[in-house]
Amino acid sequence: MDGITIGPDDGERVERPERAHRILCELPGLEVIDMRFGPGFEGVDPHTHADHADCFYVLDGMVEFHVGDETRVAEPGTFVAAPPGTVHGFRHAGPEPIRFLNLHAPPGGFLERLRQD
Repeated sequence: MDGITIGPDDGERVERPERAHRILCELPGLEVIDMRFGPGFEGVDPHTHADHADCFYVLDGMVEFHVGDETRVAEPGTFVAAPPGTVHGFRHAGPEPIRFLNLHAPPGGFLERLRQD
């Protein structure tokens, strides 16, 4: 398998109301999505994944993450990782849009669901 290089305007775009995502990487061991959510997005309720780590690197805005027993507000430059089986979720922590990289290792079927929603 060759390496992957995605330019700033490349990648598969998946857009819905209050959401604009760009799939950057789809490999057997890793998925990476550039995720953008408008202020009207309600967030993702706490949940778990038994089969993969769900990781986030905040690029823009303030994001409130619930991971395990902790809730923290993350600013740009913050990395958050939820290992398999760890309860996690997120929502806006301010009025501005939020943007982060979302990584799944190994993939757990998220891209298929994202494309269908």
